[in-house]
Amino acid sequence: MAEDGGAIIGKLLASRGVRQLFTLCGGHISPILVGAEANGIQVVDVREEVNAVFAADAVARMTGTPGVAAVTAGPGVTNTITAVKNAQLAQSPLIVFGGAAATLLKGRGSLQDIDQLSVMESVTKWAVSVKKVRSLAPTVEKAFELAQEGVPGPVFIEVPIDLLYSEEMVRDMFMKEVSAGAGKSLGSKALELYMRGHLYRQFNQPHVSIVPPVRDSLPPKPTTRSPHVQKVASLLREAERPALVIGSQALVNTQSPEAIADAVNALGIPTWLGGMARGLLGRYSDIQFRHKRSAALKEADLVIVAGFPFDFRLGYGRSISSRATLIAANLSASEMRKNRRPEIPIHMHAGEFLEELAGAAGDGLGRWSGWFDTLRARELEREEEIVEQSKTPTDLVNPLDLFQRIEEKMSDDAVLVVDGGDFVATASYILRPRKPLSWLDPGVFGTLGVGGGFAVGASLVRPGKEVWLIYGDGSCAYSIAEMDTCVRHGLAPIAVIGTDGSWAQIAREQVPMLGTDVGTVLNRNAYHEVAEGYGAAGLLLDDPARIDAVLDEAKALAATGKPVVINVHIAKTEFRKGSISM
Repeated sequence: MAEDGGAIIGKLLASRGVRQLFTLCGGHISPILVGAEANGIQVVDVREEVNAVFAADAVARMTGTPGVAAVTAGPGVTNTITAVKNAQLAQSPLIVFGGAAATLLKGRGSLQDIDQLSVMESVTKWAVSVKKVRSLAPTVEKAFELAQEGVPGPVFIEVPIDLLYSEEMVRDMFMKEVSAGAGKSLGSKALELYMRGHLYRQFNQPHVSIVPPVRDSLPPKPTTRSPHVQKVASLLREAERPALVIGSQALVNTQSPEAIADAVNALGIPTWLGGMARGLLGRYSDIQFRHKRSAALKEADLVIVAGFPFDFRLGYGRSISSRATLIAANLSASEMRKNRRPEIPIHMHAGEFLEELAGAAGDGLGRWSGWFDTLRARELEREEEIVEQSKTPTDLVNPLDLFQRIEEKMSDDAVLVVDGGDFVATASYILRPRKPLSWLDPGVFGTLGVGGGFAVGASLVRPGKEVWLIYGDGSCAYSIAEMDTCVRHGLAPIAVIGTDGSWAQIAREQVPMLGTDVGTVLNRNAYHEVAEGYGAAGLLLDDPARIDAVLDEAKALAATGKPVVINVHIAKTEFRKGSISM
């Protein structure tokens, strides 16, 4: 008997190294879940479809293998839009399967039948509907290639329900529909004949290649002998105040980031890391800086931006001195030139460029001791300011003090997931990722709600390791239900919710600018009790004297395999006064 569509998809995913399939069940996609499970893939069912895609995104970022999600038709697909768009802007390779009405019933008012391709086309690299069983495998193969080539991103594959079940089952289903209440009229016989022909073609007609839309293609990969790479190496030897900024894209499709870290260390340039590049150089590094980046970029005479766009995070390129020689390496030719045109554009994978540059530069670099002294003095000054502010006594918990304690207690292999505004931004000044590919933030889209899905994905990629989820009390409500997913699948992240009863990042600017806190006020809810309702451990921390004890208890509970939510009642601070989130 021929394999059904679900079995075909399951076998192909396994051959591509997929270890998890994230989903929320639905009749349109059940055979995909069964086929995945039969091929040794762990099926992880979440509580909302958007979190299935967030979890798949986390897997893609941390492993270099495209993450995979399957959702049911109609609202199942539309519920993923935010996560798919977030992945597109973060340049994460994903495969999203969407169920659909049977091919013969499209546009006829079937349950959950909408034009899904028009919805998904603008947020993916390719949105395609499969029409024949024999097209399933080649379409999925093409999707994996497209998701990873050039600028990585998500691909959407619509799979009608009648391609997923066995030919016999589908034929019986349709023939019963035709014969139900029908006589032996000529019209009925003609309809039956048409449907038999349609089903035969659907299950037996050969695949005809579908050409995906043309995307950015990369030129031949530069080598250490490339004139561009040699030119950058020469400029680096002559530079007096070089600076290196590395962004998430330097690590996309990367399964072994150690070679990139070795290259950065060999270059020895003062380095700032952003996004998924955080942690590339470990917890501590003599060449990494975390503060005063804008001041350094204004003084630098040579700036290398690797896998980081000239967007709002770099002042649209204006943060970099106009007198500096600017080099940019990026997979996207358009992104590399947006807002600021570099003197030397390098159109390639930024991580691979750094490896080639280190090989071309060789020995003789690192004559920048005075420049390093200046930068380290500023770094130390800012660190001392943060420590001093963390000592400010408060009735509730000082968030700076909390993060200082978490920083000391996190394990050496911990993963950090961040989902929030003011509380998370404060954390980013203090918490240090321990290893490469151990920091997960939404990326340039600034999406709230990534936390639950990201934590599920990260916990599966790093089983038995500490996963710390830093939540704002606003953002936690988007996905705290995924504690139920964690309990059911034996995952044990530690979620820390900074509860101040406010959308603080918005209120911080809205109140002084517009004179009202309208729309920004929350309750100090019992989120720890909500977590207990889902089967997780819930801890309340509202006394600064108990910070160490509660963190130690959370670590001990997580070590037993139980997810934990710490509801921390934090005091308001002026640490980020003047920050703007527009």
